[in-house]
Amino acid sequence: MSTYYLAVDIGASSGRHILGWLEGGKMRLEEVYRFPNGMNRVDGSLCWDVNALFYEIKEGLKRCRDIGKIPAFMGIDTWAVDYVLLDENDRILGKTYGYRDDRTKGMDEKVYEEISLKSLYARTGIQKQMFNTIYQLMAVKQREPKLLERARSMLMIPDYFHFLLTGVKRTEYTNATTTQLVSPVSKDWDYGLIDMLGYPRRIFGEISRPGTLVGNFSSEIQKEVGFDCQVVLPATHDTGSAVAAIPSAQEDALYISSGTWSLMGTELAQADCSPESMMYNLTNEGGYEYRFRYLKNIMGLWMIQSVRRELAQEYSYGYICEQAQRQAIPSLVDCNDDVFLAPDSMTEAVKDYCRRTGQQVPENEWETAAVIYNSLGKCYGDTIEQIEKLTGRRYDCIYVVGGGSNAEYLNQVTANCTGRTVYAGPGEATAIGNLLVQMIYNHEFEGLKKARECVRESFHIKKYEQGELPC
Repeated sequence: MSTYYLAVDIGASSGRHILGWLEGGKMRLEEVYRFPNGMNRVDGSLCWDVNALFYEIKEGLKRCRDIGKIPAFMGIDTWAVDYVLLDENDRILGKTYGYRDDRTKGMDEKVYEEISLKSLYARTGIQKQMFNTIYQLMAVKQREPKLLERARSMLMIPDYFHFLLTGVKRTEYTNATTTQLVSPVSKDWDYGLIDMLGYPRRIFGEISRPGTLVGNFSSEIQKEVGFDCQVVLPATHDTGSAVAAIPSAQEDALYISSGTWSLMGTELAQADCSPESMMYNLTNEGGYEYRFRYLKNIMGLWMIQSVRRELAQEYSYGYICEQAQRQAIPSLVDCNDDVFLAPDSMTEAVKDYCRRTGQQVPENEWETAAVIYNSLGKCYGDTIEQIEKLTGRRYDCIYVVGGGSNAEYLNQVTANCTGRTVYAGPGEATAIGNLLVQMIYNHEFEGLKKARECVRESFHIKKYEQGELPC
């Protein structure tokens, strides 16, 4: 009988339950459940419906029971930076805000009244993003101070779901680093910084590494879903899990975790918290085995996803790629500009940017898509130059993992714009990385290197060379 492992991978637009097991030395996957996700407007704020998400988590577990493939181990990963505050009775305080909510506007200046941006980067190595938890908590302190006074604990979103399943509170390391409140030296909360900002120490629980056992299902959950299971912390930040699944034996491969966001970077043994690194807005997020994911957040396929939602007729991403490839528009936008974070219309935001910068304005949705794909390629090319300058290395290839690895046109544009060979796949890298950590915990692999070798042998990886398409 196979030992089944379950990855619950929840992204900004959907979640999936993916079973994994080893068969003949290769990893096999089966998606058993899928559900929608998204931020909702609640009294003018963008929020997550965590109750609905936990309901779906349990429904997916019941599906495993119904098909007779009961996992022995499971773990949940989600996006980063968002959290819940809990009171003394472990009830959520206030709203569960989403990272695209605009309440953090101006909160950076409030933080910098206590510590400069330069000093903050030197202490944490985390790039400035207005949605980082450090600024979200400042918004609570400034606008809802009574919530902080009442709070007894803070859990990142996946940690909260693990708590609901087991009754055990654990704070996972890779996601904790995205708060911009963790020291890359101690790998623990920077309590001096926390005190400086006036956040209550008591809400920050002990940090645990990926591969730590959280516990078994509580008796209530066992009764509801029909079985027991051990919950093991994966890299709960979805990018941390995706990077764990890079199909390369190199210790410092260059990667793009391509999805709603494009996270482009490499792995470092020590964080680079230098002023030069800060100038390029690179970040040092925590990774498996205390590796640092030295990367840049790039807006990614969120822009294409947004354009697709605005189309009068629903088209597949493959069709959008095909149409974009036929366009010859030369215009480019800065994918990292905040105007693309949460516009009312992405199509209009792209047109307006081109208009303001004196470039050709897209005349239809396909030209808009072409501008976005080519702009992403240009941004990847700029980023690789910055990373090579700071690491002193030359990277001959790029590993593209995640859902965006299926975007063939974007992969070709990436090869053209960077002049590097692109290896695309696996598409389910986040779930695979989640599963790998569970398998390592259960001694299926000696370590991450062997686990990554299994990924390379188990899944199709497509190769793209620099071609004739213009960049």
